[in-house]
Amino acid sequence: MIPMPPRWMLFTGVLAALALAVPPFVIARVRATPDPNRAVHIFFDMDFQPKFKPQTVNPLFADGRSQRPAVLGTVARGEDNLDTHLNDGVVNGAWAETLPAGLEMTREFLERGQQRYNIHCSVCHGYAGYGDGTVNKRAMELMSSSEGPANGTSWVQAKSLHDPVVREHRLGMLYNVATNGIRNMAGYGTQIDLNDRWAIAAYVKALQLSQNASMQDVPPELRDNLKKEVK
Repeated sequence: MIPMPPRWMLFTGVLAALALAVPPFVIARVRATPDPNRAVHIFFDMDFQPKFKPQTVNPLFADGRSQRPAVLGTVARGEDNLDTHLNDGVVNGAWAETLPAGLEMTREFLERGQQRYNIHCSVCHGYAGYGDGTVNKRAMELMSSSEGPANGTSWVQAKSLHDPVVREHRLGMLYNVATNGIRNMAGYGTQIDLNDRWAIAAYVKALQLSQNASMQDVPPELRDNLKKEVK
């Protein structure tokens, strides 16, 4: 049989255990309680750097202000949208019908627009622009299935770019739609470069013309060859 230790030893052990439990409790309490006094800093880091706070007096400058006014004529980087034609597709309050200065309607420009269109737009609008892209087809199948859309999901049929209303859109509006979106369509202003958005808009106009062209739209020097190919 194990002998019981003396009472004084048990009493001392209990007091020691209680004493050891006090520091963690105090530390936890101090960490959870806001203190209006400054904390003790062993390393100052940048907490006590010399500085002037906004709206305070600074004798370094003649006007005595610490907060310096913006230099006249400067703008934040990326926010110099002064050219409404280039950035918004608008000229004198109306949708632009031409490309902005610096961009030319060349074959290379249209081919670039076709490439960007095929990457970003064809998945919904289709390669030919009839709203029959792969994503749109799959979404419409799911919407019309017997089980119905999952979790209340909805999908709106992608617009055909050859719809009479869309064909009336001017070049600047097509660029603006590619940038900011329209109705259920999200904008691609943060995903596609500005010049590429103009190239896409130009290609869409060419795509619309290709699907709705007449013989009168063909240059005279090419009409005879085209008529032979049609026959």
